[in-house]
Amino acid sequence: MHEHHEHHEHHEHGPIARRFIAALLALIPLLTLAALSVPHFEEPVPLTQAAASASMYRPAVALWLSTADHRYKLASQPDIPMGAADASPADIVIEADQTYQTITGFGAAMTDASAWLIQNKLSASKRSALLRELYGPPPGLNFNMMRLTIGASDFSAQFYTLDDLSFGQTDTDLHHFNVAANLPDLIPTVRTTLAINPGLLIVASPWSAPAWMKTNENLIGGELLEQYEEVYADYLVRYLDLYRRYGIPIYALTLQNEPHFSPITYPGMPMNAETRARIIGNYLGPKLANRTPKTRILDWDHNWSHPEEPLAVLSNPAAARYVDGVAWHCYEGSQHEQGRVHREHPDKDTFITECSGGDWALSMNGELLWFTRNLLVTGTRQWARGVIYWNLALDENHGPHLGGCSVCNGVIEIDSRTGEVTRNDEYYALAHFSRFVLPGAVRIKSNDTDAEKGIANVAFRNEDGSIVLVMVNIRTHARRVSVTQGKNRFEYEMPPESVATFVWNPEPVVAWVRRGLEWLGPGRLAQPTVQ
Repeated sequence: MHEHHEHHEHHEHGPIARRFIAALLALIPLLTLAALSVPHFEEPVPLTQAAASASMYRPAVALWLSTADHRYKLASQPDIPMGAADASPADIVIEADQTYQTITGFGAAMTDASAWLIQNKLSASKRSALLRELYGPPPGLNFNMMRLTIGASDFSAQFYTLDDLSFGQTDTDLHHFNVAANLPDLIPTVRTTLAINPGLLIVASPWSAPAWMKTNENLIGGELLEQYEEVYADYLVRYLDLYRRYGIPIYALTLQNEPHFSPITYPGMPMNAETRARIIGNYLGPKLANRTPKTRILDWDHNWSHPEEPLAVLSNPAAARYVDGVAWHCYEGSQHEQGRVHREHPDKDTFITECSGGDWALSMNGELLWFTRNLLVTGTRQWARGVIYWNLALDENHGPHLGGCSVCNGVIEIDSRTGEVTRNDEYYALAHFSRFVLPGAVRIKSNDTDAEKGIANVAFRNEDGSIVLVMVNIRTHARRVSVTQGKNRFEYEMPPESVATFVWNPEPVVAWVRRGLEWLGPGRLAQPTVQ
């Protein structure tokens, strides 16, 4: 959550008034130009541009479109004139004054495989351009969230943790703790993304404790020995400390990736709700409680199909006091379980921390519609504050990987022979949100039209007042859709199997004044502080 601090100071009214009048005088030419002609950019930022033919007092709707047949890929379309709302019914009714969760952002996991491809298969110039495209501000994708693995996952070149020892040895003081495996590729890549987007929020998850802490002394299978539960908490805290020394702050931790599953081809470690609650309540929670900046604890980090697992942890008072939210994966169950858990614990945040597309039978027609509708639209309607896809980048062979998923796709594909970058359907699905729904936006009320009309939708309001509406037409025929928001109304014919993002500002004059103030800058206009 963002914290807002108000500074209380006293100022003389004379200088403030003079500066305000000067600002208004400076804005007159700007507003006059805005009324006569509105600039149109090849790569527009997600702020509504009023159509030249429309009244300055009636906003126009900017539109970006993608289609499942790939004819359109996040393509900017002509602005839609906004009309006055009347008594006629509308398909989608937006109520901007009814708000829900605040959005932290969207992104993908920087797995070992992704970092290795970015560092080793791209030239320095291509690497810089790609990361700026993905993490830079609009018209970049503006990715604001990332997931890291603590040790190896199935998308690593080798199995490892951060404190590996010879068989039979132990290291309860963690003298051998190190991130040497992350130094060549992962840490430099993450540091570069943070330089591009310093507000990047990173969620970190372990796939396994070191083998010497486990019942079978193996990274594959086995559970955490109870005698090492506090040491395991220390292991996670040591990770936070060492990564911070490398300039990488961790926004949130999960205790264990997919704790309801024991993989047989890559590291994993089942961990039931009782164990998670005990470790959080007795060890990890107290160790993190007074740290600044805060690192949040997210429970579960597994599928929608078992809401009883996070509910069990949240029913434990000793653990619940330290749990900030619940992390979900998309591979089994219903997104509506997110809503169920939220309703029972409205003080806990909701995040989707993993979901992967792949070349499986159900994705023969591409995955643009599924990911936009099922993961992003429905996921945020069911209270997700952030959505993190699985691998950011994989190669033409769905790797590099060692065990696990052999057909997974990344957000992008990097050809291991040529370095050519291909943007997959997941890239465009995420971009329809991340480029326009900015960190700090709030979800606002819109009626659910998915089941009845075959048009999925979700709406947000950015901090600058602009409204963002994302719609998905899953039908194979075009559908004309009407939208009202306050005193405004517009209509649009959604192409078959398409995704559209609409952006407008209900108060265009206010938007232009705000732009003028931004143009003047703090050095040109000293603004009074809140009294």
